[in-house]
Order: sequence, then structure tokens, then C-alpha cells
Amino acid sequence: MSSTAEIKVDGKTLELPLIEGTENEKAIDISSLRGDSGVITIDPGFKNTGSTQSAITFLDGEKGILRYRGYSIEELAEKSTFLEVSYLLIYGELPTPAQYQEFTKTITNHTLVHEDIKKILEGFPSTAHPMGVLSSLVCAQTAFYPASLDPNRAAPEVDMSIIRLLAKMPTFAAWSFKNQIGHPVNYPDNSLDYCSNFLKMMFATPAEAYEVDPVVANALDKLLILHADHEQNCSTSTVRMVGSSHASLYASISGGINALWGPLHGGANQAVIEMLENIKKDGGDTKKWMAKAKDKNDPFRLMGFGHRVYKNFDPRARIIKKAADDVLAKLGVNDPILEIAKGLEEEALNDSYFVERKLYPNVDFYSGIIYRALGIPTDMFTVMFAMGRLPGWIAQWKEMRENKEPIGRPRQVYTGYKERAYAPIDKR
Repeated sequence: MSSTAEIKVDGKTLELPLIEGTENEKAIDISSLRGDSGVITIDPGFKNTGSTQSAITFLDGEKGILRYRGYSIEELAEKSTFLEVSYLLIYGELPTPAQYQEFTKTITNHTLVHEDIKKILEGFPSTAHPMGVLSSLVCAQTAFYPASLDPNRAAPEVDMSIIRLLAKMPTFAAWSFKNQIGHPVNYPDNSLDYCSNFLKMMFATPAEAYEVDPVVANALDKLLILHADHEQNCSTSTVRMVGSSHASLYASISGGINALWGPLHGGANQAVIEMLENIKKDGGDTKKWMAKAKDKNDPFRLMGFGHRVYKNFDPRARIIKKAADDVLAKLGVNDPILEIAKGLEEEALNDSYFVERKLYPNVDFYSGIIYRALGIPTDMFTVMFAMGRLPGWIAQWKEMRENKEPIGRPRQVYTGYKERAYAPIDKR
């Protein structure tokens, strides 16, 4: 096969290099196209444009494959922990026992946040969306650690920013929830593991003792692993774009949180619960709503089934389905919304319309069910997503900086007015 691609522009033939990744993905390198021909490509949404070469995550939507640093998501979810996967994503290899012990110990030692953070938190009304609070608290870390603004810091100093962010993110997330419900915040409990500590900060109150359920903590750990990275999506690309200007890690991750906040990106599991609520209000007849989903003339869309990237199945959904079953069985939750969800799942898995179109329940469907069962409100779902995606964002930011990638600067095709004369205001 030729190692170049040819393109003709105004009768001139240009040869552009072909690049091949380790999983045989092929790309045309157009970095010299504008300089050689004066033209650019246009690709709305960058659906066909590779913005970088990355060694972090491999995703094959047609085959239903997701791997972090070469390890299958199935094996990592079964055998690993979220912090171990975080280490893998950020540093490229699974940690040795000594490395893992040091990594977790250092994170545990930095869970506390500066007391002045509470003053910032108190400035938000209880009506503030938790994602807005979270992105603000993360970005505010540049004020508490101003050395993080230096793009030329030594690697150990960069690592400390990474550790601080991983350690404090659960605190910020839990505090954003406490702010919303008007409860006093809980401080971290460093005797607990990462997920158990977060759950205690979320749900403990001064009025009564709180014990973390290990089944719930394990399910949350799996959810975070499944959300840890997903290649060059909207929020990840935002993190890399912001970071390409040599903005701090905290500012870059805050940008990613805001991108994730958009309902077209991080709000899918929230949309699942809202759909189930609507079905409940209508009487809970799942067969009626499945028929509406199959009716081309009906605007209703079944949320949480199929995936824009995965054309076969979402490999994460198979893993999290078991976690959802375990949580529901352990907690014995009696919730009509969850009963409707189970009814939709059963019908979709046995309906030829959905099976033939590979419209299986996806990770958003099951994660929404788990969060609902845990008592997490729907507008906190995206915060949970952000907490899981954090190590992937960090890894992408770190890779981009270490590769010395240039500042992001997309081009455009201008469609406005040509040059025209300015008219004084009394002549308009």
C-alpha cells in the first residue's frame, strides 16, 4: 500500500503522508496542506479529523473495544481499582506494589482542602448547579497553588499538582452536593479508601452514624474506572486545547468540566432518569413507550440505548449491568422508576427491532440506575462523571505537554461580508 495520499488542487497534485497507528488506524497527515496549496480542510465537529497522536486510549466503536494503555476495560474493571487505573492512565504502566502504595498514600495525605475554600463555597446559593460549583473550586486551586501557573516547572512539581487534584476532587464533588442541599460539609476520612471516603463525605450527617456499604463502594469504583477515559471526546479535547496555551492543570481541567456539563456530552445518564420519570407520570406502561420509540413519526427518543461511537455494543455496559444488579439486590430499593428501567431493559433485549439495530442498554442507562439507587440526585450525575473522567483528562493534558504540542488554532472558512465602507451613525 502506498505511504502517501494524493490530492489535486487547481491542477496541482500534492502528496500527503499516510500515518498508521499501532492498531492499524490510518490517517492522512495534512499539516503541510495549507502551506503547499493555500487551502484548508473543513470538518464540522472534527468528526474525521485527528487532532493528535495519543498512546493513552484505544477505542474501536465498530468492534466494541475499549482499552486503556493496551489493557481491556473488561479486565481492568474486574481486577483493578480506580486509583490503580488512574496511575496507569497518567504514567503509562500499571504500578508496582511499592509504587501503588506510595501513590495511594500521597493522595490520602492531600485530601484536605484549604479552609478558605469553604468561603468560596458559601458564596454560591443553594440553587447553584453542582457542576458550576465543581469547575469553580477546581479552577480556584490556581490561587491556592500559584506555582502551578508556571509552565516550566520540574516534573516532581507537576506530579504534585496531579496528586492534589486527584486527592481533592472527591472533596469538591461532595461539597458541591452538600451546598445544594444546605447541609454542613464533611471533611475527608483518611482511614477509608478513595470511593468509601467520597460516599461518607456525600451522605454522612452530624445527626447519625454512617457506615459505607462495601457493595456500593465497589460499584462506584467500577463506574469510575469505566468513565476514566474515552479518547478525544468533547471535554478531553477541551482539556488539551486549553492546556495547549500552557494554562495550568487546574484551569485546563476546569475547562473540561464545563465542556462535560453540556447536555449533549455528560448529561446522558441524567436524561435516562428524566425519561423514566416521564414514563412513570404517564402510567408506567413500558410497552407503550417502546412502541413510540419504534415509530419513525414519533419524536420520542429512548435514552440510554445504543451509542454514537459504539456501533455494536458498549463494552462498559456489560460490566456495569452486573454492578447495577448487585447494588439493587443489596440495597433492596423499592423504587417504581427502577422497576420501569428493568422493564425497558428486558423488553429491549428481547425485541427484534432493538436487537437487529444493536440498540442495547449502554453505560449511561446502567450508571443512571445505580446513582438513582444510591440516592444521588440527577443533577449530580455529571459531577460523578467528572470525578471518574479526571485521570483521563490529566493523562491527556500531561501527554500533550510532554509531547510539546503546539497551541491549538483551528482554521475557518469565512462566509461573512466582503470589505465595506463604514457609515457614520447619522447616515445609517
